[in-house]
Amino acid sequence: MSKAPFMKGFLAFMAEEDAATAIEYAVMVGLIVGVCVVSVEYLASKTEESFNASADAIINGTGS
Repeated sequence: MSKAPFMKGFLAFMAEEDAATAIEYAVMVGLIVGVCVVSVEYLASKTEESFNASADAIINGTGS
């Protein structure tokens, strides 16, 4: 098997802009998903702290 057909196909693939565009979109989607996950984790911890503070205030306010 000759390397010429493989190289010709490889070079044609590298010359196409569709492949680069697809990779760029995949990277952007990955970054967006990562930011969303970090944001949800941060907001979840802050919300939990707020609810716990409210629960403590209610418990201490009612004398229970």
